[in-house]
Amino acid sequence: MKSNNLCVLMLGGAKRVSVARHLQAAAARRGLTLDILSYELECSVPIASVGRVIKGLRFADAGVVDDIRHVISSEQVDLVLPFVDPAVEVAASLAGTVNAFVPVSDGALCRVMFDKGEADGWFRAHSLPVPDRVELPFGASSLPVILKPRHGSASKGIVVCRRMSDIPENLDAPGYMAQKYIDNAEEVTVDCYVGVDGRVLSVVPRIRLETAGGEVTRSVTVKDEALMELARRVLASGLFRGPVTVQLIRDRKSGHTMVMEVNPRLGGGVVTSIGAGSGIADMLIGETLGERMEPVDNWRDNTLVARYLEEVVF
Repeated sequence: MKSNNLCVLMLGGAKRVSVARHLQAAAARRGLTLDILSYELECSVPIASVGRVIKGLRFADAGVVDDIRHVISSEQVDLVLPFVDPAVEVAASLAGTVNAFVPVSDGALCRVMFDKGEADGWFRAHSLPVPDRVELPFGASSLPVILKPRHGSASKGIVVCRRMSDIPENLDAPGYMAQKYIDNAEEVTVDCYVGVDGRVLSVVPRIRLETAGGEVTRSVTVKDEALMELARRVLASGLFRGPVTVQLIRDRKSGHTMVMEVNPRLGGGVVTSIGAGSGIADMLIGETLGERMEPVDNWRDNTLVARYLEEVVF
């Protein structure tokens, strides 16, 4: 760390301007400034309005780990945060090998979570409740069914089949996972933070009220002990560390709550839980400084956050 100054390198944080500002505010509460860097494919992205963009390689490129390692060293980076799925595995490979704090879950566990089929098996192996699995190909007796691409995010490629005619032609069955579709279900996102010592420091459920293009635009926190306890069970089942986003689904008819997926990174809507007092931004800055952080349970229930578009002119 430079004198009274920290530096964070965001991996794929192009649109995460609000998160960057929350991190800067957390640093300011400690009398520090925080420089924002973001590793991107192009420079004309919104994060440039609050920091500096470093044009780099694709996260799937062979030389990306070494390239980012060089950036961390040359820019004296203190904290590395991945914001997109491909960047998480890159960050996991850097953790413990660079002179910067990289709060990320175990690399092998991350790879399992990014394959919805493998993740479903992992949840079952750890006795976590999940929606019923439907084997492909399936017949009319299995309907309704939801088809999910095994790899991907932001709900892209998901198909709900209420009739056999809803099944896409030439479906790439090995690339999909099928589950029983739950009518009138409530989906809940839980923003979590697990400390470097494995203690669960923050668990904040929120309900997505509106989404656009896979991004939540309105969400509200909900203090529901059943939801929080299930999220804690998930976190206790593996080597999760740092920010973790747990996706749950509740059957309104039966009241049964199940695990849909786990994203071992910050979610775009985490600004809602931060705004409610989850402490996640402070935990990231505090652990970067080597502080022992304490769990935060006094976050505010029923905190609604509405997100909006803002232009950046280049």
